[in-house]
Amino acid sequence: MGSTETITRLLGELRDGHAGARDQVFQAAYPDLRRLAHARLREAGGPGNPVNPTTLVHETYLRFPDALTLRAADRRAFFAYASKIMRSVILDEFRERTAQRRGDGAVPLTLRTDHHAAPDRDEEIVLQVHEALEVLGQAHPRLAEIALLRYFGGYNTSEIASALEIGERTVDREWEKARLILLQALD
Repeated sequence: MGSTETITRLLGELRDGHAGARDQVFQAAYPDLRRLAHARLREAGGPGNPVNPTTLVHETYLRFPDALTLRAADRRAFFAYASKIMRSVILDEFRERTAQRRGDGAVPLTLRTDHHAAPDRDEEIVLQVHEALEVLGQAHPRLAEIALLRYFGGYNTSEIASALEIGERTVDREWEKARLILLQALD
């Protein structure tokens, strides 16, 4: 398992443009990334997900930015960023499946009349949560960031406070606001 110091050092090398640092970061963090992928997939609806944890980690690797755009300063920031990428991968897969189910613009053709597959409600909920987070982010960026870190990043109150450089009481208050706004948006 990748230690905090090892990953932080490798992230510094990646930012500095060292060849192979990206591969080394992912190699050192791979077991933790798999655990994170399991958690993200569980939160996104369980076993009916369009991707598996291994695919999710590999897709995260492929989408991870190059050294010039990387801002992850430490292990915690790296995993928060990886969590956001995983969320994006899951949402893209849900969107693709939803588009395919709706025909992707094609003319529907019924081959069997005895069976009709209804859209999976869990996928629709995931997409609704994503859309609600997007709207929240436009109106209240910090509330959206707290919601993302808590829900998708798996951060607790003290970790969010540290990452955003605000007090824990502020995190608790703003998390409650974000939660209520998201619940209202989903109703």
